[in-house]
Amino acid sequence: MAMDPKALWTMSYGMYLVTARAGGRANGQIANAVFQVTAEPPRLAIAINKENFTHDLIRDGGWCGFAVLAESAPMEFIGLFGFKSGRDVDKLAHATVRDGLHVPLVVDHAVAVAEARVLQTTDAGTHTVFIVEAVNAEVVSGAAPLTYAGYHARKGKAPKNAPTYRGETEPPAPPAASPASTWTCGVCGYTYDPEEGDPAHGVAPGTRFEDLPDDWVCPVCGAPKDAFLPD
Repeated sequence: MAMDPKALWTMSYGMYLVTARAGGRANGQIANAVFQVTAEPPRLAIAINKENFTHDLIRDGGWCGFAVLAESAPMEFIGLFGFKSGRDVDKLAHATVRDGLHVPLVVDHAVAVAEARVLQTTDAGTHTVFIVEAVNAEVVSGAAPLTYAGYHARKGKAPKNAPTYRGETEPPAPPAASPASTWTCGVCGYTYDPEEGDPAHGVAPGTRFEDLPDDWVCPVCGAPKDAFLPD
């Protein structure tokens, strides 16, 4: 039997915002490989890419927090925590943060939040799997949780450091389209719609993609204009 990576795409995941603090620094990132492994005591497994700043903070601090993201979480919010590095951007300064016992907890667009201590780690190649035990948790809202399948189908792509990154197996670029078409970011999957424009960044509705300033960037991940492809 041959190895078909698309078989793994059928697996179900959630979408979470993992936070950590160590050495006076704090950060958060989007993660989908978070799942409960035991009920009593409540233990979870969290897989984080070794290149990520949050990875180092969890490793050094011994604690982490996570928020279960709501289905309504906007792409700009996911882009901040999923496509930007905490080494360069103070992400938490742009969010509503509640102090946990040891780490910050982000409550924006959250269904629930929890804080956990690290019990052990497992080297998984590009990622470290942290086995953690939840010490406190709270339901924040009654919103429906965002699934990874829902995010990928309706909102965007996985960043290259995600455990489910599809790399060169992502769908091929669509053929050239008319100037009135929508354009999609090849990095994060954000779609620019001329009818909507980008008012939050000074682009009025009705502005064609071709008429955007050359220095305009993706409002979600910051990719340049030439990273977009016509739909």
